[in-house]
Amino acid sequence: MAKIDRLMPQQPRMFRAHVVRTERVSPSMHRVTVTGTDLAEFPWLGYDHWFRLFLQLPHQSSLRLPEFTGSRWWQPYLAIPEEERPHCANYTVAGFRPEAAEMDIDFVVHRGPTGEIEGRAAIWACAARPGDALAVLDQGLLFDCPRDASEVIVVADETGLPATMGILRSLPRRAVGRLIQEVPTAADRRPLDAPAGMSITWVVREDSKAVPGTAALAELRRLARADAAGYAFVVGESHLATEGRRHLHRTGLSKNRITFSGFWRHEPAPAA
Repeated sequence: MAKIDRLMPQQPRMFRAHVVRTERVSPSMHRVTVTGTDLAEFPWLGYDHWFRLFLQLPHQSSLRLPEFTGSRWWQPYLAIPEEERPHCANYTVAGFRPEAAEMDIDFVVHRGPTGEIEGRAAIWACAARPGDALAVLDQGLLFDCPRDASEVIVVADETGLPATMGILRSLPRRAVGRLIQEVPTAADRRPLDAPAGMSITWVVREDSKAVPGTAALAELRRLARADAAGYAFVVGESHLATEGRRHLHRTGLSKNRITFSGFWRHEPAPAA
């Protein structure tokens, strides 16, 4: 992950919350809407504002969270006995309504060879019911577009879709550039609140056996030249993030004008 400390809160706050409702917003994306008594105070910045999500384990009657001060939450988290330690994963704010103290969290639904849902967070999300406990730890932004950027290039697989939706929604209306967004199926495409100058390329993967991010990377590699005064944001599967950064650098962008983050890593299935 390209870590940008200045965009992260120095005193990150933990917000306890509970599930209000859930819905399948597309074939590959499940939304969980949460609220909490103090969630209205979440310092939402728009763009790709992300957080650490803490989930209660199935056998627990209450959610145990690390006690910490400042930004050093990791060691107190690890100090919790494994059988009591909540599951922790990184997610992006898909939507936020401070007047209702509500936050939307979108979970990608991956399925295994026999159709079973994979991933602890996705399994939790698809089974979540009103009242289920969770917590979010504010982590700020990764998106770090210079004010003088001549264009904005955003590339992502489906795990980056909540971030790209937030970025396009938050960009100045005068912004120009391009989004390359890969999704598993055509029905996963969404309406996007994008500036008129941002071109949108949906890359539909369709093949369930294809490695996510490969098609988006192939589309990006069709770009022969990038404006040196531009800015790029590449997120999703690790190979897409790292190879996307390399290609953008070769096309003219300096490394300090490229934010990249491997949200996850594809692990090939073991040979039979």
